[in-house]
This record gives sequence, structure tokens and C-alpha cells, in this order.
Amino acid sequence: MATEDVVGKSTGETAVTTIVNLAEEAKLAREGVKAPSDAILSVCKSLVAGGVAGGVSRTAVAPLERLKILLQVQNPLNIKYNGTIQGLKYIWRTEGFRGLFKGNGTNCARIIPNSAVKFFSYEKASSGILWLYRHQTGNEDAQLTPVLRLGAGACAGIIAMSATYPMDMVRGRITVQTEKSPYQYRGMFHALGTVYREEGFRALYKGWLPSVIGVIPYVGLNFAVYESLKEWLVVSKPFGLADDQELGVATKLACGAAAGTVGQTVAYPLDVIRRRMQMVGWKDAASVVRGDGRIKGPLEYSGMIDAFRKTVRHEGFGALYKGLVPNSVKVVPSIAIAFVTYEVVKDILGVEMKISE
Repeated sequence: MATEDVVGKSTGETAVTTIVNLAEEAKLAREGVKAPSDAILSVCKSLVAGGVAGGVSRTAVAPLERLKILLQVQNPLNIKYNGTIQGLKYIWRTEGFRGLFKGNGTNCARIIPNSAVKFFSYEKASSGILWLYRHQTGNEDAQLTPVLRLGAGACAGIIAMSATYPMDMVRGRITVQTEKSPYQYRGMFHALGTVYREEGFRALYKGWLPSVIGVIPYVGLNFAVYESLKEWLVVSKPFGLADDQELGVATKLACGAAAGTVGQTVAYPLDVIRRRMQMVGWKDAASVVRGDGRIKGPLEYSGMIDAFRKTVRHEGFGALYKGLVPNSVKVVPSIAIAFVTYEVVKDILGVEMKISE
């Protein structure tokens, strides 16, 4: 009988101990996890920060963005835009101040959700990749390498670009319309409806493949170079640029400018091909650009390789870099402003999403 009492007592104590331990673990888990409402609010704040960054940066360089696209797709037999300064003056003279910002409303309607998704996706992809990297290496203090940042940036770019690609496609067409060209599109929603109705759903994704291929080095290198430069400056503190693990706004702008320059130079030919493929099937595209630059008729490319081949054959290798100068002038401040604006808005909203933790 005594033995049964001892066994029963022991079993009871074990059960109580187990319940207490589970309660303690649950308490610790609750303390370490944010409430669902807080998590959703944090996500919304991060998306807002990314959206504001995209809208501000693109509006600041809208004239250069439009000129770049016009240079990329202009008819080689009817050259209107010979360079950055001449091109901007020509737009001002023929279309006025509003002409410099044509397509910017559509661009912002696209870039705000695109930028929001891109920045948010980068932070989430970085956190996931970092967790896997630490798990595989067994080093809980490991940090993201430039290659891993490149991968996270590529994932973010593909997700954001794919989610908003139809808006980018019609934005390209609206942007190349001039005062003398037939006005087929009155705005983004009219353009989306017209393309879908006249050319089908697949037409909304024309040029998607070179965009996917191009976004990997472009966005990937942007994030990889930017984050790696910041980390290097904080650790090495060259020329006293870093103070107490923090970089000034001017230094962050320089990091963003370097990131933009590297990314856009590598990916630029794919951007040219993307824009040209987006004109395929548009009945008024012949007034802008022709497939081989010689025949009269609508622009025709059977695919990305065919677009590369025809462009190089009839216009030379340099055609793959048409608009590079205004794009270079544009992309440096654009990327720099986007990164800095994102971090400033995050600080204002109190978003705490550190990738390295």
C-alpha cells in the first residue's frame, strides 16, 4: 500500500512538473512573439515605406525615365532624340512641361506597389535565407554574404516585377505616345482594357522573360552592393564615414548610387529588349519603331532571342544600350533616393525589421 502511495505521489509530481514546464514555455513563447495585430501593422508599415520610396524616387527622375524609353524604341529612320539634353529640350518644345512627366502617373501606380512588394520581399527573403544559412552551417552568429544578398534581392525583384508587370507593359506604351502619334490609350486602366480586349491576356506579359532575366542581376546587385557597402563602411570605418555603427544620409546616398550604377549597367540590354517586345502587337507601334528599321509595317519579334538578333543585326550592338546615358543619370539618384527614403520612412513609422537578426 505504501509502495502504491509512493508511486502515485511520484506520478502526480511528474504530471505537475510537466504542466508547469509547459506553462513556462508557453509564457516565454508569448513574450517572444508579437500579437497578430502588431505583426500585421508592422507588415503594413513596411509596405507603406517601400511604396513611398518608390513613388518619390520615380517622380524625381520622371523626365529622364520617359526620355530613356523613347530612345530605346524610337524609329531608326526617323531620329528625334539624339541625346539627353537635346531630347529633354525637344520634349519640352513639342509637348511642354506636362510632356516631361507623361506616363508618370501610370508609372507611380505601378512602382508604388512594386516597390512596396520588392522591399518587403527582400527583407522576408533575407530573413529566410539567413535562417537556412545558419541552420546549415551550425553558426548562429553567421551573417548574410554578398552572394546570399544577391539571391535575396533576385527573389524580391522577380516577385515584385511579376506581380505588377501588366502595369509596366502598358506604362511603356503610354510613355512613347507623343502629340503627333495616334492616341490609343487614355490612361492605365483604358490601356489595360484595350490590350486585353484587342490582343488577349498573354499580351499583358509581353517582354516578361527578359524582364525576369534582367531583374536578377539588376535588383539582386542593387541590394547586394548596397547592403555590402553599408556593412563594410560600418565595420572598417574608412575616412570616418561611420559613427557608432550608423551611416549618414550622404553616405547612404553614395552607397545607393553605387548599387544603382552596377545593377543597371549589367542588366540594361535586357531592358531595351523588354521595351521593344512590349510594342509587339500594337497597331500604332510602327509610328514609333520598326522591327528591322527598314520595312514599313508593324513591329514583329517572335521572342527574346529574335528581338536580340534583329536589333543587333539591323542597328548594331550599340542599339542594346540606347538610352543608357539618361538612364545612368536617372538611375543613380533614383536608387539612392529610394533606399534612403525607405529607411527614413521606416524610422518615422517605427518599423523594426532587421535582416541580420
